Amino acid sequence: MEDAPPVSCCAGTSTSACVFGKALLSRTLSCELAARRTRGEQEVLECTSPVARINCDTLAALLHERSRFALRLPGPGRPLMHQQAMRLQCGGLTAMRELLGVAERDVHRLVAAAHERHASLTELPWEPLVAAIAAWTPRRRAASQARSGR
Repeated sequence: MEDAPPVSCCAGTSTSACVFGKALLSRTLSCELAARRTRGEQEVLECTSPVARINCDTLAALLHERSRFALRLPGPGRPLMHQQAMRLQCGGLTAMRELLGVAERDVHRLVAAAHERHASLTELPWEPLVAAIAAWTPRRRAASQARSGR
């Protein structure tokens, strides 16, 4: 039996859903190509560029594949827990920013910068990237938010 590709950690059922939606909704980064939409009571982000979405999907798949052992991620085709998805998305993109030495907070431009410097996303320096992803921790909630239960 062939391994299925990794389940996208936030893409939902839409083929235009933002691959890094969790990172964008947490305001870790932004993206000029993301459009906010509501489905019922849920807010979703959709990518307005099919080409950019493919690039982000490729990066997300590589982040999952290369970090799988270090982060103890489930096998291909199995869903990620929320914290695992956050670590891959927020930690992965933050690590890329630091590694590339760019101040850019826009995901689309960050992926373009990685392509420009390394010619291919597979050529990124994965060992330091994975180490930085593994070391990533979420921001601490403000004390007033934690007490009020927001």
